[in-house]
Order: sequence, then structure tokens, then C-alpha cells
Amino acid sequence: MERLAGRVAFGNVNARDLIQLKRSLQQVPIIREIVKSMASNQDISILADKLDPCEEVTDLLETALVENPPLSVKEGNIIQDGYHKELDTYRDASRNGKTWIAQLEREERERTGIKSLKIGYNRVFGYYIEVTRANLHLLEEGRYERKQTLTNAERYITPELKEKEALILQAEEKSISLEYDLFLNLREEVKSYIPRLQDLAKGVSELDVLQCFATISEERHYVKPVFSGDRRIVLKEGRHPVVEKVLQSQEYVPNDCFMDGDRELLLITGPNMSGKSTYMRQIALTSILAQIGCFVSASIAELPIFDKVFTRIGAADDLISGQSTFMVEMLEARNAIMNATENSLILFDEIGRGTSTYDGMALAQAIIEYIHEEIGAKTLFSTHYHELTVLATELPKLKNIHVSAIEQNGNVVFLHKIKEGPADKSYGIHVAKLADLPEQLIERAAAILAQLENENGQVKAIPEQPAAEIAPIAEADPVTPVNEAQLSFFGEEAPKGRVNSSPKEKKVLDDIKSLDILEMTPLEAMNTLYKLQKKLK
Repeated sequence: MERLAGRVAFGNVNARDLIQLKRSLQQVPIIREIVKSMASNQDISILADKLDPCEEVTDLLETALVENPPLSVKEGNIIQDGYHKELDTYRDASRNGKTWIAQLEREERERTGIKSLKIGYNRVFGYYIEVTRANLHLLEEGRYERKQTLTNAERYITPELKEKEALILQAEEKSISLEYDLFLNLREEVKSYIPRLQDLAKGVSELDVLQCFATISEERHYVKPVFSGDRRIVLKEGRHPVVEKVLQSQEYVPNDCFMDGDRELLLITGPNMSGKSTYMRQIALTSILAQIGCFVSASIAELPIFDKVFTRIGAADDLISGQSTFMVEMLEARNAIMNATENSLILFDEIGRGTSTYDGMALAQAIIEYIHEEIGAKTLFSTHYHELTVLATELPKLKNIHVSAIEQNGNVVFLHKIKEGPADKSYGIHVAKLADLPEQLIERAAAILAQLENENGQVKAIPEQPAAEIAPIAEADPVTPVNEAQLSFFGEEAPKGRVNSSPKEKKVLDDIKSLDILEMTPLEAMNTLYKLQKKLK
């Protein structure tokens, strides 16, 4: 309705648009009655009272316009009979004239005896009597005036037809012109109702948003959030509303979050693809949903009111402006640091990864310390710099959490579960293996990693911290069993007495399994066996 009202205001609305407006307005009384019938509190009653049906507009359009008008407003046939007296007169003359034309055609056939004689019309020559060449000798001399010659026929005009043609065409032209003027007047009259239509559109849109909130909250089992004045975040079994919807049949692994005055900054570690970014974003989305009036994707939710949400997530550049990926990262970080308050929410994902290791780590630590000491905003900071986890011993309001993962038979398995304490390693080479990089490359990377760890020594992780106590929430449930559809990277354990195959051997075994031996010639079989043996060597 708001879009149609805008088109009316700009003067580019056609008759079909007005019919659509009428049909929309006809639904408003029905919606209003439904809302009033379910009004259990004063707010719902006020919302129902906002729905002004604009009966005057509905009645006007119902009286003036035909139900299925043409797209063009300059070709007529858009105004209903009985709406305007002068228009009805022109239409009557036009319709009766056409009846007279049909009667004249019958009389001319009887007079001449030519059964194929017909009276037609085109925009260039007007009305005409068409006779085939084989019947020209049957025409009465002096009565017919030649008007047009065709290949197989001649077209004529008579004094009677000429007189009636002028009357009919004049009536049609005046009718179309008058219809167009009447439509313009109708459009101007509807324009005077635009303020009411806009208010109605706003009321309907409010109802639409609330209905959307109610539907999604019921279907996805959302919970009503509670707002706290002491800046606490307490989320039990929180989920990411979008990812959960996309997964559909697969089970989304929920996670808790607790932040208060002693837990202002959470440092999140864990492997790539394990769900660090998802966890950060679900907390931000949950806060936004709560503050726009919707239930949230959790079983228990206590939230503060955030004045702003700042994010530094993903990798992007702005080459046109001469800004590298790292420069964009720093500018986004600056925006958050300069504008955040203690009532803000900050999400920083992998700050410092766009430069050298020590530069990036130094910047990341300095940013963490600045937020901790100078801003005090609730902050979620994910990183692969495990060295930063020692900050939990220096900054009292910083706590380590990690997304858990386990290693089985050389493969990484993501549990998607948030636990207290830092992660033990990043599993970067395992993720590269999942991406199906060449085995030779993976093996070389593993050898280089082992060499670097031997030379430099692994950074010792802080022992896992005990879970923070969450006062209003009951004891945590046992770890949610992970759905196999979501955890698609479980490795199979080797049976007892058998040594696990190397990646190279496993690849050869997979190749052998995929062979269709019965369809191979002896020569093809020998060549294939040779290639497989070569791979193993």
C-alpha cells in the first residue's frame, strides 16, 4: 500500500494499480476484526485501532473502475458504466452505431445478393464495404464509391455509411478522451487520501513484523529475553538463528555464554571451521533480535541494552581507494575503538593476521589491553595467536574460552562446543587436508611444523580453567550429543591387530575400490596395476 500510495503521489499510477489498492483495502476490515478478537491487552487494541480501512477510497474505486482494466489509461474501457452521464451517452452512440453497421451489412447482402460482402474498419481508411472481384458486376452503378483497391477485392463507401462513420468515430474519440480525463480526476481524488493510506500502511507493517516475530519464535522455539541493568549476558543453549535455519534436518550444537563485570572480554581460540565466528555472531544477533522486540534463539536469555554493535570480521580490501586488506582491518578496528562505550558490544575476529606474526600479535595484544583498560565494552575476540592466552593472568576481566576439537586417526573432528580455557593448537594442517590439498604438500607442511616446534618450542597453554558459575542458571546439562550429519569428518578407527594405513596407501586403496575390473581389458588392468604400484613406491 505504501508503494502504491507513492505511485499515486508521483502521478504514474495506472488503473490496475488502483484496483490492487482497492483489493488491499478490502482486506483491512477483516484483519482489523481478527486483531480485535484476539486483543488481550491494551497495546493490541491500539494496534487494531491504527488500521483505518479508508472506506471512502474503497467505495470510490469500486464505483469508478472496471474490475479488469487494460494496462494503458489512454485506450478507454477503464471507467464503469453509470459512473458519468456524458460518458454513458458517448458509449451508447458508439454501441448503437456498431449495431447499425451490422444491420447495414445484412441489408447490403440482401440488396446485392453477394453473400461474401462484408463491412470492416481500419484506422487508416475507416469503415468500408468489401466486395470480391468476382462479384463486382452485381453492384448497383452510382451507389458505391471506390475507396481502396486490393489484389482480390475492392472496398467501397456509401453516403449512409459515411454519415454513420463520422458519428461512431466521433463518439469513440470523445469517449476515450473523456475516460482519460475522468481517470486523472480520480487519481487526484485518491491523492488526497495519501496521509491516511500511509498511516494505514505503517500500521499494517507493524502488525506484519509482530506476526513474523510470533511465527518464527513459535516455530523455532525461541524464548522471551530478560533485560538486566547490571550489564550481564546469560545465554543458555544459544543458537545462531540463520545457521540453524540453513542446517534444517541437521542438529545445530547450542552453546552457553556468560559475561558480567568480572568477565568483560572473552578470548576465543580453536581451529578454523570449528565455529568461533558463528559463536560470536550468534551472540550479536541474539542481542539485536532482543532489542527489536523479538524472542531469541536460546532456552534462557538475560541481556543488557547495547548502544552499538561493532564488528571486525572477514577479509576484504578497498583497492579503488588504495586500501589493502590489512588497512581495511585496521580502519574497522579504529572505528570500533574510537566509538565504543562500556555499553557497546565488540566482535573482533582474527585481528592482526594481515601482517607479520610479531606485528600482528603485538597489535592484537595492544588492542585487547586498550579495550580492557580504557573502554570496558563487552568484547568477543577470536584469535589463532595462542601466545595471547597468557593475558588471562594479567588482565582480570579477560577469560579464555575455546571451541573444542579432537583428533582421530590423523583427522580433526569439530565438536562445535564452547569450553573454558584455551585451545591446545590450531589444527591448520588438518583443515588443509580437509580441503584436499595434495598429500605431498600436506606431508611436507607437517614435517616443517614439527621442525619449527622442535626449534622454537611449543607455547605452553594455560591449564583449562573451571567453568564460570552462572547464578540464575541450573547446572549445565550433559554435553549435547553431536549429530553425525554435522560432524562429517569422523575418522574410522582401525580394527585391533591392524596398523592404520598412511594417507598415500589409503588413496591407493580408494582408487582400487573405485575400479570396475569386469569392464577392463587385460592390458588396461596391467597398466592400472603398474600406476598404483608406482604411487606406493
